[in-house]
Amino acid sequence: MAGKLWKGRFREATHQMVESFTASIRFDQRLYKYDIEGSIAHCRMLVRQKLKKDEEADVLIQALGEILREIEHGLFTFEDSQEDVHMAIEQRLIEKVGEVGGKLHTGRSRNDQIALDIRLFLKEEIHSTDQDVRELQRSLVAQAKANLDLVMPGFTHLQHAQPVLFSHHLMAYYEMFRRDRLRLQSCLERVNVSPLGSAALAGTSLPIDRTLTAELLGFPAVSRNSIDAVSDRDFVIEFTAAAALIMMHLSRMSEELILWSSSEFGYVELAEAFCTGSSIMPQKKNPDIPELVRGKSGRVYGHLMSLLTMMKGLPLAYNRDLQEDKEPLFDTIDTVRQSLMIMARLWEHLSVNRERLEEMATAGYTMATDVAEYLVLRGMPFRQAHGTVGRMVQYCLEKGKELQELTMDEFNSFTKLIAKDIFSILDAKHSVDSRRAIGSTSLKQVEEAIALAEGELTT
Repeated sequence: MAGKLWKGRFREATHQMVESFTASIRFDQRLYKYDIEGSIAHCRMLVRQKLKKDEEADVLIQALGEILREIEHGLFTFEDSQEDVHMAIEQRLIEKVGEVGGKLHTGRSRNDQIALDIRLFLKEEIHSTDQDVRELQRSLVAQAKANLDLVMPGFTHLQHAQPVLFSHHLMAYYEMFRRDRLRLQSCLERVNVSPLGSAALAGTSLPIDRTLTAELLGFPAVSRNSIDAVSDRDFVIEFTAAAALIMMHLSRMSEELILWSSSEFGYVELAEAFCTGSSIMPQKKNPDIPELVRGKSGRVYGHLMSLLTMMKGLPLAYNRDLQEDKEPLFDTIDTVRQSLMIMARLWEHLSVNRERLEEMATAGYTMATDVAEYLVLRGMPFRQAHGTVGRMVQYCLEKGKELQELTMDEFNSFTKLIAKDIFSILDAKHSVDSRRAIGSTSLKQVEEAIALAEGELTT
């Protein structure tokens, strides 16, 4: 039992299998920086509250700084017998400074300690993830500006629908990621609450100052209920849900890049540096990056389900099940951030096939709605116009023509409301520029959307 800081109640040594099975140190050692940061703040508070002498605090804070450097320089050995990062650091502290090291845990528990560490960690990672999303947005805006007036076919049901600006299509993804950033910022409000001082679940009878430790650690608020504080992982689940939405948006983008870069579409070309080859087919240039991002979305969804399932049956307050929160959280953060960073770089090196996009912009009767709206402006009820243009399309299908290839006589065989100005309507650039309502695909609206986005990206 040597080295166990809780050994007083036990007569038997922990079974080796139990040590290995219960140890979280293999993954929670990632929290070492935050654990030491929290301990230093806690130590300063104990001094202020006369629960520790100034000279004791000086010794402890200096030793904690030394332990931090030992870990960062690879001189610290983490072992299963230490159970978790908190016990490992505290044991090392006692080794370094002796009995005074045992005073650090005054007025706190591992329960509020781990809740604190995760919150400190997640505060930092939310900020970093937000910056990663911003960089991807920058890449999308840059591509949109570079191809501002390029027209492409818009799709519904993966069928040609109406012409849209390529830049408008990219800015749709910008909006998705803008919502993701808003969700991250909102999530941060719930993360940014200090649980330290809740102790195991009931608080402590010692005269601690929770507000002081919160201020030292940069928290604007303290938790309002000690039982909830040590058993709450809503903030972890909320972040993972926000991360799952980010991955869903990345997956949708990836699917389009995979389709667009295929021979059948030929809309874009991925840089060779972001593709791989085949072990058997010499000609292959595979879009592995978007394929992997698409696949990794399921991984993050799984972590969200894991966390929800872990929490759904837990009685208050702390239960060891909560140890299972860290691996899903850590892997979610790593997966999302790596995916965001590599997709931002991929967009920076992507080439757009302007000729192919413009060729396909009016293929598949994408101008049909324009003809229907032309008839509406000439007094025909929309449902009648819809049916009239539908019959035109059927006629074109039989004759192997596009709408813009019909003659005036052919148009007038369906309705006399059509005049020669119909041919100016049947132009892709005219089509997109006629859609001028806020948020539409006209050049003016897209220019305004890009200007707004650039302003948002500088704040």
